[in-house]
Formats: sequence, structure tokens, C-alpha cells
Amino acid sequence: MTQRNRRRRRPHGGIGTKLLLVFGSVFVLLAIAAIAVTSWVLDVAADAPSLASCKRIAKGGNSVLYAADGSNLGRVRSPVARQLVSIKRVPKSLQLATVAIEDQRFYQHDGVDYEGILRAAVKDVEAGQPVEGGSTITQQLVRNLCIRKPERNLERKIVEAKLAVEYSERHSRREILGSYLNVASYGTVEGSTAVGVGAASEFFFSKPVWKLRLPEAALLAGLPQAPSEYNPLLDPASAKARRNEVLRQMRRLGYLSAARAKRAIASGLRVDPSNSYFDHREPYFFDYVEHKLIEEYGADRVRRGGLAVQTTIDPELQRVGLDAMRSTLPYSTDPSSAFVSIDPRNGHIRAMVNSSYYDQSQFNLAAQGHRQPGSTFKTFVLTTAIKQGIDPYSTYYTSKPLDLYLPTWGHWTVHTADEGYLGTVNLQQATVASDNTVFAQLDLDVGPEAVAATAHSLGITSPLDGIPAEGIGGLRIGVSPLEMASAYGTIAAGGVRREPVAITKVIFPSGKIDHPEPADPRREVSKPVAWQVTRLLHDNIVEGTGTAAYTGCAGQAGKTGTTDGYTDAWFAGYQPNLATVVWVGYPDSNDVSMSSVHGIIVFGGTFPAEIWRSLYSGAGVPCEEFTEPKEKIDWAPFYGRYARSSPRDDASLTGKGGSDGGSSEPPPGSAAVGGYDPNAYAPGAGQEPLPVPPPPPPPSSVSGGKSAGR
Repeated sequence: MTQRNRRRRRPHGGIGTKLLLVFGSVFVLLAIAAIAVTSWVLDVAADAPSLASCKRIAKGGNSVLYAADGSNLGRVRSPVARQLVSIKRVPKSLQLATVAIEDQRFYQHDGVDYEGILRAAVKDVEAGQPVEGGSTITQQLVRNLCIRKPERNLERKIVEAKLAVEYSERHSRREILGSYLNVASYGTVEGSTAVGVGAASEFFFSKPVWKLRLPEAALLAGLPQAPSEYNPLLDPASAKARRNEVLRQMRRLGYLSAARAKRAIASGLRVDPSNSYFDHREPYFFDYVEHKLIEEYGADRVRRGGLAVQTTIDPELQRVGLDAMRSTLPYSTDPSSAFVSIDPRNGHIRAMVNSSYYDQSQFNLAAQGHRQPGSTFKTFVLTTAIKQGIDPYSTYYTSKPLDLYLPTWGHWTVHTADEGYLGTVNLQQATVASDNTVFAQLDLDVGPEAVAATAHSLGITSPLDGIPAEGIGGLRIGVSPLEMASAYGTIAAGGVRREPVAITKVIFPSGKIDHPEPADPRREVSKPVAWQVTRLLHDNIVEGTGTAAYTGCAGQAGKTGTTDGYTDAWFAGYQPNLATVVWVGYPDSNDVSMSSVHGIIVFGGTFPAEIWRSLYSGAGVPCEEFTEPKEKIDWAPFYGRYARSSPRDDASLTGKGGSDGGSSEPPPGSAAVGGYDPNAYAPGAGQEPLPVPPPPPPPSSVSGGKSAGR
């Protein structure tokens, strides 16, 4: 065989060469893949957010409201319940239980447990599905703090790992564990999720976290992995099995002795769920304040912002007032009642009480209820008259049925409650008797629009139409006890108006302090005007329709109010240090008469006045007296269309023309509104008249008078 043929028959390569080529190719491909994966991982890590972008652990929990005496009124309800707890106050058993079940090499690794990841991967492969996570406590923490809307994918794991390593370099293990225990989710109860061990301990055991025992601590430690599945209120069996798993793991790691672990495993769950985490004291006032806070700061800030809110409410005044209402009207068929007390010196709401039960109705009658005020509105007519220089002791009107045709407002009839009429009386006598017909004429003389303006300036915030019927309590919309207390408080403050204040300060988690309701005072009527109104209302509480409210304090003044049909009854009264307005009626309807309650007709001088008296005497409100101002009023002769010049001038009021027998001249104030709406009028809203004492002699000085204290 020639050499050429031998070369032709020799094989080009053996099997080893081929295998080498195959494995070489695979190796090259793997290397390329590894380079590509490494490059991708590095790119993902490079795009990860920095630690600087991570949100801080909130320093506060849920917003908390406090009464004026510093007592806790409750937390603002929120979808998330949080109560920040220092790691110093977390039991060692809970710390070790969390490490044992969540991250057993927590104290050895640098934020990422590579052994744990490998161990979890093996178990996942063996099970054919994900059964164990490889995330460390540090990774779970940075997921909560740094990653917005985390998704379950490999990219998130890479970002977590990168941030966890960096976070671990900057924080101690103790800091990391403490932060994790304040951000982990421990389950949802009645729509609120407990975030952090502080809230979780209150939720499930009704006690602070530092009082937890070992079995309770182990139960909480087992919840974050699957809060719904292990919730002891929803599935006690699964919760107990998970707790015992935590205890066994603690035993394996040497955190517990065998005997202690055995005793804990044998114990019951000891769950004592809290139904009061978001319970409120004084719930009607609480809701009122929460609404004010949301208006100022927004719902999310209030419900999640950890605010500490100092309010103005006096719990003792609240308690005494509620007792007074429920003891005065104790039966389920009795009408409801509500009252508001305001300190005239600063506008602070000291009490806001409803007799109704919050679990049956959340409607706040004291702040939201709008009812006809009856004769309590006559105070604003009286104030308007005195502002105009009308002397209440020398200005007379004839008390008699009125049947008037008014060019601007149309036909208006006015009567007293029992059709009893007094003849010619001055304004002091008419105030003591609360005479509807006299105040109707006075309202026309001073101008209904001026009366509405006075009411608004003193503190009435509800819309007013400036019509004659408003002067005796016939309002289209009505008013609330809160705004009436504010208006009477302005008179009690000598004519200085202060908006009602419920919040004195708000403390933010950062330590910043805010005052969202500044009580900027505004003078609305002069001191002498307020003094003269107070003198007249003092006469009313001492000798008029309001005597049932009088406690003997010489500094008290007040006015009763009853609406037509006895559907609403009021007492509005004050001292220099407290103004209180009480309302009684049936809240579900404006048409339910109180003509027979406990066998009597309900006037403002009955149950409302009795409640007012019980409040002031029972709460020990200090008696203070008003000081007569040095300034004097320049009284001017008054020749109103309906006024009498003296008690002897008893000219009759005619039917259709007013007092001039048919003149078409409009009465004073007729330009207040245009048109006539007969549905806007309330007939004869007023008070049961009392016998009228002889008028006092005119005061010797231009200012009028006797002291309100005598």
C-alpha cells in the first residue's frame, strides 16, 4: 500500500477530540451565558434605588386625641394600626422567636444569607414548588422601606439583596431588628391591619407588647410569613401549629430549654382580642375633631400620620352633663337632648354632649342638628335694638294679637303661646315674659335684615333670610346648639366673638407643633351693648321664664325658647366663664309635639332649664359676675312705627295698614329682602307668658342700671 493510500485511509480525528469540541462549545456558551447573566445582574443592581430614597420608619403610630386634662380620648380609626415600640421594650423572647423563624443566621450574615438561599432552593426543588423563602430580615425590611409596589420576580430579589447589604453596613443588627418589628404586618382585624408588634400585641392580646409571655411572643413571631393563614381569630388550629413550629425552632437553635419549650407548646393560645383599639371616649366630639383635622391636614395625614392632638373638652363636664340629661329624661320614649358649652374667654368647646347612644346613631345633634330656636332668637332682636340706641326701659309696645299685611313680606299673624296678652309693656317686661307679639313689632322696627346681620356677627353660621319671623324663632333651616352657644358666648365675652375652638395644638411625629384653630377675637358689639343685653337676660333667669335654670349665681343670664307646636325647647344661658345651650326634642321629626312628656307641656323653661341648672351645679362651675363697663350708651328717643311713647299711649294696631290706618309706607327694615314666601314663616314661636311685674324705674344714669350681679 502506498503512502498516499495510507494517508487517505487514516481517520481525521478520534472520539476524544469530538467530545472535547462538544464540551468546549458548551463551556464557551456557559461562559457567555454567565457573563450575560452577570452583566444583567450588575445592570439591575446599578438601576436599584439608593438607600437615600428609602422612606424612614414613621416615628408615630395612629393619631391620638387627648382631652383638656391630658386623658386619652382614643385613636383615629385607620386601615392601618400602628404603634411604634422601641426595641428596648420588645421582650427578648419575641426578638429571638422572630430571628428563629424568619432568619436563623441573622447575627452571622451581611444582610443576605447565601446559605439560606441555597437551602431554600434545594427545598423548593425537592417539593417541586416554592415552599421556603430565602429573604432575610434585612431584605424584608428594605422591601418595605425602599421598593415601591414590589413584584415577585428575580429582579426584585437582586434589588433587595443589593440594598440589604448596604443597609446592613450602615445599621446594627439591633437597629435592623427593631425597625423590622415596627414595619412587619401581623394580620387584619375588623378592617384594620396591625403593622408592627405594638399594634399586634394590642390587637390579639389586649396588652402592651412588653407584657407578652413566651407563648404569646411565639404566636406573633409566626404571623408575618402568612398573616391571614395564621390569624388566631380566623384559624386557631393553624395559628397554634405555627406557634409551636416557632417554639421548636427556638429549641433547636438553643434559645429555649427543652422543658420550657415543652410547657409553652402545651399551653393554649391565650388570645384576648381587643375590641377597643380604635374605641373613642366622647365619640360625638371625637368625630367632630377628626373632621376638623381632616379639613386642615387631609385624611391620609390624619389617619396615618401619628399626630398627637390636644383638644379642649372637659371630661368631667361631659360626664355631669350626660348624667343630667339622662336623669331628667330617663325613658326610651322621652325626647332626646343635646348641649354645647363654650368658654367665652377663649372660644374653647368645653362640652359637646348628646343623650343618644353612639352605637345607635352617629348623628351629632349638638353640632349637626339644625332646629327652630324659638324665643332664644329674640336675644338677637334685643341686641340689635340696643345697638341702635333703643332704651329697653323707656320703649313700650302693646302686647296683643297681630294680624299684619306687610308690603315687603305679606300677611303675618303673631300670637302668644296661650293667647294671653299683657297690654302696653316696655322691652324689659317683654323680655321677662318672652312676649312674641312685642318682639315681632320690635323686629319690624329695627329691621329684620339688621337682626339677621346681628345674629351672624355674634356667631350664627346657618343661612338666614332676614324675614320678620326669624326674630321670634321662625327660621327656614334652623340652627345648631353649637352655633347658638357660640353666639351667646360672644355676648358673655362682652361683645367679643371667638370662633369655637376644639383643638388647641397638634404635635407631629417630628416634634413640630401646630395650632390649626387660632381664636382670633373680633369685637362685634360694644361692651355697653353686651352689658345691657346681659342685664335683661339676667332678669329673665331670675324672675322670668328661665327661673328653673337659676343656681343662685348673680352672674348668670339666659333665655328660654319653645317652638310652635312644642316640637323644640331650648335654654341658652351663660356666666362670664361658661356659655351653654341646651336643646330638647325628637330628632327624627320636626313635627312630633312635646305637649305631654312626664305629664307636662315641654317649654324651654322646663327640662332644658333643669338640665342647664344640673350641669352648672353638678359640675361645680365657679360663680363669676360681670363687671359693668365704664363706657355708656347714648340712648336716643325712639319713634318706631309700632313702638308706644309711654305706657299711656295705647293706640291700637290696625289690621291691614299697620299703625297709621292704611298707609302704604313700608315698615322699617322692609328693604331687607324682596318678595314673600308664606312657607318661610313660623307662627308665634315663643314662650309661655308669665305675669308681668311692674316696670322698674328708669335708670338714673345714661347707661341704665342695676348690676347684673344684684
